[in-house]
Amino acid sequence: MINQVNDALGFHQKALALRAYRQEVLASNIANADTPHYKARDIDFKASLQGAMSGMGGRGGQVDLARTSPGHLGAGGSAPGGVRLLYRAESQSSVDGNTVDMDVERAAFAENALQYEASITFINSMLRTLQTAMQDR
Repeated sequence: MINQVNDALGFHQKALALRAYRQEVLASNIANADTPHYKARDIDFKASLQGAMSGMGGRGGQVDLARTSPGHLGAGGSAPGGVRLLYRAESQSSVDGNTVDMDVERAAFAENALQYEASITFINSMLRTLQTAMQDR
């Protein structure tokens, strides 16, 4: 019984971590909408969740930075394991080479936020049901 609860909560924990990371990526795209030559990024949520659930680790789409001094910091990221950071397909050309489409980014940001909230609601419901089951004994 406890393993089933742990598995269910583990799945949702990983899904929430991926949703939070995707929100950071989308916010970064929006923040860089006016940055010349900035390329919009996103993750494939389904593939990333499958990778996280299968126990794939690694750095995902992150790249190590070259260090010219031992005192330089590495490229630490908050990406959960198994995440590949992808470039978003360009929907309209920009003179300055920026690929951020604010309509696409806002829609993706709102959808991701809604799915994050839905996951939180589902977890709360699961925990309330579990609490009720334990109190009835």
